This record gives sequence, structure tokens and C-alpha cells, in this order.
Amino acid sequence: AVGSRTASAAAAFGSTYNLQNIHGSYDALLADPSVDAVYNSVPNSLHHEWTIKALRAGKHVLCEKPFAISSAQAAEMFEVAKREGQVLMEAFMYRCHPLTHAVEAAVASGAIGELRLIRTSFCYRTTKTDGNVRFSTDLAGGVLMDVGCYCISFSRLFARQEPSAIHAVAHRHHRGVDDITIGTLQFPDGMLASFTCGMSVQADNTAYLCGSEGYIEVPIPWKPPQRSSYTIARSIPPKMDNPTQAAPPPRETHHVETQGDLYGHEADEFAAAVQDNTPPRVSREETLGNMRVLDEMQRILTLTPQEFTSLP
Repeated sequence: AVGSRTASAAAAFGSTYNLQNIHGSYDALLADPSVDAVYNSVPNSLHHEWTIKALRAGKHVLCEKPFAISSAQAAEMFEVAKREGQVLMEAFMYRCHPLTHAVEAAVASGAIGELRLIRTSFCYRTTKTDGNVRFSTDLAGGVLMDVGCYCISFSRLFARQEPSAIHAVAHRHHRGVDDITIGTLQFPDGMLASFTCGMSVQADNTAYLCGSEGYIEVPIPWKPPQRSSYTIARSIPPKMDNPTQAAPPPRETHHVETQGDLYGHEADEFAAAVQDNTPPRVSREETLGNMRVLDEMQRILTLTPQEFTSLP
């Protein structure tokens, strides 16, 4: 089924994807007894309202990232889900992909020693800003909310702890949203993470996990193809470090073969959480932690120069 703001928009979507169950409003979709679960992909500022309405209508919800516009909204959404007995999960599709699971296993195996540094990039350049929800302050747009949230999620996933220090700087588009943002995180054990995200700049869009004995390079971390890969690499050590010891291979590339669509993996995991009571891949705690980092970065990005320089 599909629900849209207008019957014509719903009909066009339904025609494209061969859907027969078409609703000309969100409320009509939620009133449909044949609908068990909803994928909420409306603009960021509407996630809170329509996720809660769907939960109260007895629907499980897969809600697009960023989950809400604040951690307070996110907490309320989960409280409603708990009261209504519905499954609620944030839609970070990369978290459901076998490539991410393989990289997690490689780090856990000690392949790169002690993880100490995480570097990620998620950038794209678009010139279509008119009518683009990502460039609307009213709809909670901006690059940090759009794709920076992926980098924060990735960093927290592998750090396996919440940051103790957070910082961000941004370039502002003339429409008022941040269109390029750089962020840094420091974790209690000393691990560091940095990321760059942009809607008006091109970059390599890779992820690096740097450890004491090597590093992992993930060339396409966010939307992996069916045949994806990651590489375990090692820098050439200084000659005074174990000069007689045989060096391991400088680069080992591992391929991950998958079937089906990237978003299909996410849909399958969500369905398993609903039907089989498996823990959601993206947990409540993970989503709330991500939202708290976004809260703090948004706060920092709204400081005046005078307020910024007076920070301890």
C-alpha cells in the first residue's frame, strides 16, 4: 500500500511500483486494517508526528533517519511504541548489510589490533535546491541531518561507547541549512573519530578504521553494491620496528557477495523483528545515542562567534 498527501501523487507512485492499494492521505493509510507496518519516509520534521500516529493506529514503524529532530522527540516515540506494543526501528540500511557485519567481525577478530581512529566521509553535490527538502530549514534539512548522521552512527557502532567530547563546524548554504559539515568525536577510552559530510561538494565517501596493527578501508560503506569489499591494510613500519620480522601482506581485500536490494536487507531485518521477535538491528539505545550527538552538534553549529570563543 502507499499513502501520500494527494491522491494523484499516490496514484503515480502506485503505478510506478504496481501497487493496487492506494490512499490519498496519510490518515487513510493508517486507517487501513490490511496494513500491519509502515515505512515512514516523510521529511525529517514530520517523523515524530507521523510515527506516533502510526504507532497509535496499531502499526509497526520503520522510520527513516534521522529518527527525529531531537533526542527528546525520539524518546517520546519509543515510549509510545512501548505502550502500544509495536516495533519501532530507525532505518539505517547500511547497518543491515552483510558488508557492515563482515567489517564488524574483522575488527572484533583483532585483524587491525586496537582500534584507535575512525574516519568517514559522506558527500555529494546537488544543484537542485528548489523544492529540495534537504535545503529547507522548516523541514529540518541540512547535511548533518541528511547524511552526517550515517557517519556518527558508524563511529559509535565501532567505538562501542558514547562520546565524551563532541565538536562540529559547518559551511552555511544561502538557504540557511548547513551544506558542508565537519565533526569530531572523542570517546572515554581515548579513541577518536572524524567525519566530513556535504551536499555541495564531492569527496571519496569512504570509511577507515585505523588500529595499532593496521587499518580497514571500506570503499563503499553507505550503499554497498551486491559484490562489495573491504581491505585490511598495513602501513610500512619504521625500520627500527622489528627489522628481522617478516612483514604481513600490505593489503588483503575481502569480497562480500549478497543477493537482493540494499533496502531489501533492511526490510527483511525489520520484518524479522516484527514477526520473529528478533532484536531490531538498530536498537532504541543506538538511536537515542545518535540523536544526542546530533543534538549537541546542532547546538554547537548555532553558537555565535562570541559564544563559541567563550566555551571552556
